[in-house]
Amino acid sequence: MTTRLYLVRHAEAEGNLYRRIHGWYDALITDNGYRQIAALEGRFADIPIDAVYSSDLFRTKTTASAVWRPKKLPLTTIKGLREIGMGIWEDRTWGEVARTDGARLLGFNATDPDWSVEGGETFQDLRGRMERSLRGIAARHPGQTVAVFSHGTAIRNALAVFHGMTVAESAALGHSDNTAVSLLEFDGDKVRVVFENDNSHLPEEISTLARQNWWKDQGRSLDQTNLWFRPLDVTGEEAEFYFESRREAWQSIHHTMEHFDGQGFLEQARRSAKKDPRSVMCAMLKEERVGLIQMDFEQDAEKGVGYIPFCYMGPDARKKGFGVQLLGQAVSTYRPMGRDYLRLRCAPDNDVAQRFYQRYGFRKIGKAPGTRVPLDMMEKFIGYKDMRE
Repeated sequence: MTTRLYLVRHAEAEGNLYRRIHGWYDALITDNGYRQIAALEGRFADIPIDAVYSSDLFRTKTTASAVWRPKKLPLTTIKGLREIGMGIWEDRTWGEVARTDGARLLGFNATDPDWSVEGGETFQDLRGRMERSLRGIAARHPGQTVAVFSHGTAIRNALAVFHGMTVAESAALGHSDNTAVSLLEFDGDKVRVVFENDNSHLPEEISTLARQNWWKDQGRSLDQTNLWFRPLDVTGEEAEFYFESRREAWQSIHHTMEHFDGQGFLEQARRSAKKDPRSVMCAMLKEERVGLIQMDFEQDAEKGVGYIPFCYMGPDARKKGFGVQLLGQAVSTYRPMGRDYLRLRCAPDNDVAQRFYQRYGFRKIGKAPGTRVPLDMMEKFIGYKDMRE
């Protein structure tokens, strides 16, 4: 009696977008990810499904709503379907790990059987629990069709097991797009991979892999597509960099230096940095300063807000996809502090910035009070909401 398992990768999540390492870190789905979920729902509309399973992480549970909700089925979560545990690498940027732990990162990308990091899992650990989980699901549903939602590296290693590949050999398998679908057929102990990593339901404009290049040449992308962050020394030798960044941003946005108070901006940054060096972070591409993000940990904190006074990418680094990684740094900083919202100000006539922030989930909530020039107040939700509500 044959059991069919549709094995589906979660929709685009924060780690995919912000270029951060998310194994067991409980990331949210992006706005583009929700468009992928809608496309996935259309794909499964005419496919009979008897049961739905997912890992217990938000990004898989949310993606699974494409199937369980329209078909009015319960969702069963299994921890064994989680992504590989990344230990001390969790929620660090790929750029940081490439710089500080490059040899082990190359081992991870090459699926080295000996790869491990402190507090994480090995590929053998992952393969074992994924095989047990999938075989267990198939055994509970003989002769039925089941949708199972998991994660990219987890699915890749599971497919390798059922192809009869060793850990080292599994490096030859391709990467799956977000919401890509594979089909497995279980007949007793035998497992057949009918097809794998199919993303034909995704238009190119919402495909994650169509918009990113890291997977084509991982050696290049380690250095050229992923940022890392460090505190900016605004009280010392990097004060001029901060001042000039503020000056260039003001001129670029307002086309005049009228009302510019560079010294006031610098003093504000210094006060924040003295309280917490993380409040002014420099974005680095290899050893080059390419931008910065400033955070005010006190403003509107009682409202659950993480306030961003300044978000800046230098002219030479613009229009290269780096800017969203600044937002990822803010999310990574504010979410552990219990903040549910990011909030910032943006000039209403700054069309480029307005489109950028709206693209990544910000919405206008009003006019910013007490400013030298007119500014919109914009906000983005970064908390958790159960999709079953």
